[in-house]
Amino acid sequence: MAPTSRTASLLLLLLTFLFSSSSSELQRILHPAKNDGSLSLLVVGDWGRKGQFNQSQVAEKMGEIGEELDIDFVISTGDNFYENGLTGVDDKAFEESFTNIFTAKSLQTQWFSVLGNHDYRGDVLAQLSPVLQNIDSRWLCLRSFVLDAEIADFFFVDTTPFVVKYWTEPENHHYDWREVSPREEYIDNLLKDLDEALKESRAAWKFVVGHHTMRSVSEHGDTEELLENLLPILKENGVDLYINGHDHCLEHISSRDSSLHYLTSGGGSKAWRGTYIPNDDNLQFFYDGQGFMSMQITETSAKMVFYDVFGQPLHELNLAKQFHSYL
Repeated sequence: MAPTSRTASLLLLLLTFLFSSSSSELQRILHPAKNDGSLSLLVVGDWGRKGQFNQSQVAEKMGEIGEELDIDFVISTGDNFYENGLTGVDDKAFEESFTNIFTAKSLQTQWFSVLGNHDYRGDVLAQLSPVLQNIDSRWLCLRSFVLDAEIADFFFVDTTPFVVKYWTEPENHHYDWREVSPREEYIDNLLKDLDEALKESRAAWKFVVGHHTMRSVSEHGDTEELLENLLPILKENGVDLYINGHDHCLEHISSRDSSLHYLTSGGGSKAWRGTYIPNDDNLQFFYDGQGFMSMQITETSAKMVFYDVFGQPLHELNLAKQFHSYL
């Protein structure tokens, strides 16, 4: 099972550094599968609104489904704290939007999070700081990293720096580019490290997690910078799923020219944008409302289910894979 105590959480953070890949620069975190070799988890994004806009209701149903599935961990796809991230490590919004909301027993497990564009409008270093684990040991947020869960590798990618308009047309927003600028160098290094890590992976499943949409029919639509720079690497390395938030909805889009599936789980709070814009790939499912997603994984199968704010299943994706020994 995933760690539930402060000691276990600190040990997990230590493993981040001890098990970093020798050739790839992405930090690597080890998280064991269950004794039977399976994994189960929940995915939620765009949630940090101090319980408002149905965030509390989503959290309640996540707790129920999490208990039913005996989840190992939770993934957050970013925009963890609205509207402008955290002001510092002592910002009460951390507890008001996270600790005090996701209170169900099943959710007292490790959370792995990426940053969203709204998180970049605050103190990014605070959100990345291990100091937050002293407040809530479940929290772990890094820019980009690899979660090695034995049968599956999850590649978390910091997508906000890819989007040019945040740099050139920030409007009235301030983006915290510390440790990121210059943009081109940061992105080049990240893409190189991700490509190397994907090529090194021997896991049965490869899942990439980012905040921004790659394919979407909702308000934000496709992110052209990701289609141009990130998508070719995912296709070249046989990635099974790209999982994101950003659009406040639930979506499943399948690729026309590869086996890749695009899954949006960004319904953690404010939703109902009322926007639908078709794109060039195959739309399998779109729900313009609040909710979350579950994943149940074995060596040969992966089942993804989308749930609404009432905990009702809306859509299911099942993938199968032949067993291969990588020993």
